[in-house]
Amino acid sequence: MRLQRPRRQPTIEMPLPTLAIVTPALADANNGNWQTASRWAHLLGSAFRVRLVTRWTGGDEAVMVALHARRSADSVMAWRTVHPGRPLVLVLTGTDLYRDIASDASAQRSLELADVLVVLNTLGVHMLPAHLRSKVRVVLPSCSERTMVHKTGHHLRAVMVGHLRAEKDPLTFFKAARRLREQPGIYLDHIGAALDPGLGRQAEILQTECPRYRWLGALPHEATRRRIQRAHVLVHPSRMEGGAHVVIEAVRSGTPVLASRIDGNVGLLGAAYSGYFAPGDADDLASRLMHLHRSRDTLAELTAQAMECSRQYSAEHEARDVFDIIQSLGSAEAEAAPALSR
Repeated sequence: MRLQRPRRQPTIEMPLPTLAIVTPALADANNGNWQTASRWAHLLGSAFRVRLVTRWTGGDEAVMVALHARRSADSVMAWRTVHPGRPLVLVLTGTDLYRDIASDASAQRSLELADVLVVLNTLGVHMLPAHLRSKVRVVLPSCSERTMVHKTGHHLRAVMVGHLRAEKDPLTFFKAARRLREQPGIYLDHIGAALDPGLGRQAEILQTECPRYRWLGALPHEATRRRIQRAHVLVHPSRMEGGAHVVIEAVRSGTPVLASRIDGNVGLLGAAYSGYFAPGDADDLASRLMHLHRSRDTLAELTAQAMECSRQYSAEHEARDVFDIIQSLGSAEAEAAPALSR
């Protein structure tokens, strides 16, 4: 008699727990908040069903991740009211750390309500009140690595990537461009939308005064990355940063950075990095650009420093740190454990 093979029992797939990411900016903003939210949604997508929203008005998610203490304050409060025992992670932006939490009551309330406070540079923790520092975790952002391309030695092309608004300090870049107007062989490109119309008008005027300065306006992310990759140096004069994604995109492309010496930049590139200038110091920025143009050895040294920095900005590092946070959050860990172990 032929024995029948036992039927295979169907595998029961456990539904993934849900997670809400609240971000004040979605894809059309093309800014750092969106880049962080999008990246975390991708990283967590294997363990959670992720819902991206600009404002949380209700839902049964297991965890909330909110970006921006002030701008997401209503969502943070609503979450804590509806789900008082469920985990809440608050990712702090540059305007949070270096402006809002010092004076804005809603931002301060968000800090108190969150279970974990995430900063995106290694110095950010120092801006928080002492009684909250035990809740702080550092998560360095990541981006894909790109092969460094060959760059001509006949000229120097610098690119600034940042929307035209006061926090990014485009005026320092404008002033440096005027100081370099008579210097042949130094080309300055500027990518970013005119969020401040007055700064946009200044950029238009500057193009007529300085033919080697070009304002390219807002570009798609991929086009921006290609221009960063082809530039000799990225200029980042910002006065306020939580952890500028564009700095990481530069070093992960083999492009060094000339950056303002602020905590948000030093907390990414390190105190020993030699490409800093004082915030607002257009003369120093112009001098450094001239020196990089004239000394290819100095440019090579700065490039080597940037590439050394780039190793810590891999997706593997960021994913590990993000999952470590989620797994540390008690009830979320219990619900997400099957998915996280896959």
